[in-house]
Amino acid sequence: MLHLPILRAGRPYRSLNTVRVTDIRNGRPLADVSQANRGLISKDLGQLATNQRALAACSTAHLVDICLKAAAAFMNDPLPLDSENGTVQTPADYVSQTSATTGMPEALCRANMQKIRGVMEGIADVLGGLTRGMDLSVLDAGWGDSGGRTLSYLRETDALGAVLPSNSPGVHSLWVPAIPLKVPVVLKPGSEEPWTPFRIAQAFISSGCPPEAFSFYPAGHDGAAEILMSCGRSMLFGGGSTVAAWRNDPRVELHGPGWSKVLLCEDTVDDWESHLDLIVGSIAANGGRSCINASGVWVPRNGETIARGIAKRLAAIEPLPLDHPEAALSAFTRPAFAKQISDTIDSQLRQAGAVDLTAEYRSGDRLVEIDGCTFLRPTLVWCEDPDHPLANTEFLFPFASVVETPQDTVLRRIGPTLVLSAVTHDNAFRQQLLAAPGVDRLNCGAIPTQKISWDQPHEGNLFEHLYRQRAFQAA
Repeated sequence: MLHLPILRAGRPYRSLNTVRVTDIRNGRPLADVSQANRGLISKDLGQLATNQRALAACSTAHLVDICLKAAAAFMNDPLPLDSENGTVQTPADYVSQTSATTGMPEALCRANMQKIRGVMEGIADVLGGLTRGMDLSVLDAGWGDSGGRTLSYLRETDALGAVLPSNSPGVHSLWVPAIPLKVPVVLKPGSEEPWTPFRIAQAFISSGCPPEAFSFYPAGHDGAAEILMSCGRSMLFGGGSTVAAWRNDPRVELHGPGWSKVLLCEDTVDDWESHLDLIVGSIAANGGRSCINASGVWVPRNGETIARGIAKRLAAIEPLPLDHPEAALSAFTRPAFAKQISDTIDSQLRQAGAVDLTAEYRSGDRLVEIDGCTFLRPTLVWCEDPDHPLANTEFLFPFASVVETPQDTVLRRIGPTLVLSAVTHDNAFRQQLLAAPGVDRLNCGAIPTQKISWDQPHEGNLFEHLYRQRAFQAA
């Protein structure tokens, strides 16, 4: 049986306690994953300063160069997996293993590989965005001249903890910049997706990065809590209840539900059909699994007509086997969870003011089993009532509501929004959008919510999370 080890400052370690991951289609065992208990994690985290010094010995320019090499290795090379048996993981192995345990189609796994590689290859632009163009050599000496100004930054932590999800491999690109910023990472993978963070770590190590930069701890909730409490800075991915407990802890950068939205405005709503590709892509890209997927479409008028147009397009997206080259929907690893979501939607639809329009156009039930996998077909709800519970709800599949409300009140109604794609050319309204405090990432114009510019960080700035500027003078 394949074994996936713990990495203790880059050194593989087999635990007596393992968890078996299986193919969700047939239950076939794929690997035994070593589990780290809280005591082991706590002991190792006492060595974080030593691990950081190994990374600090490298210049930022050298670490950027390593990142470029790691991008190619991650995408193309066989990389160590089970060191005890000398087993390596090819890129094809990675795609099939990730798909089998997460339910994400192989085609989407490959697309997420490209996304991660793109961030690693474009790390200079990413760091430029995070640091606002600062000369990165400032981090080597602790101070220096950048753009005619003397700058000094103090590193706030010896490691970045990351409690990671299983929903989409692409999110792992968010912690990658910590390495060229000279901050080791302490990774707790999602239980169904250990493959991506482990492969990224091996790509870096094989490209010359100090192995001390990577600790990898598959663990339970107690291990996650230890990482969040013991690392000076962390990022946490999870649902609303998971992130709520840490909302007031400034050491933890939260990545929870996005409630991202598309907004058609007074000057574009009558031309809604020309924006259907943008809307449907925003809802359904990456299987609808990302926080940047739109869960709401807000319009000032013609709501039901627009909703029907979107519903027809979404209803045409059918579940396919995970290895099908055109598969676009992810399966649920826990069928009971899929049923729970579907039952919740149906229960809330019994409340007046909302209707599932995709039910009129799709070929079968929302909940369906294909090739041993459980899927939820895309669902588009027309909400006549902006206060209906489905008017601002997010689920782990392509689900969205269309809500009609006047443009002069919409920014007060939409609530917290990770990404808002506002399709408008109205400069006066754009100024209102720029002043909207509840919008984290703003796209003005015909830009889908899932289109990310990596030099424009969202959900926090990792550099500012890891470093703080201080006043500095030298005589």
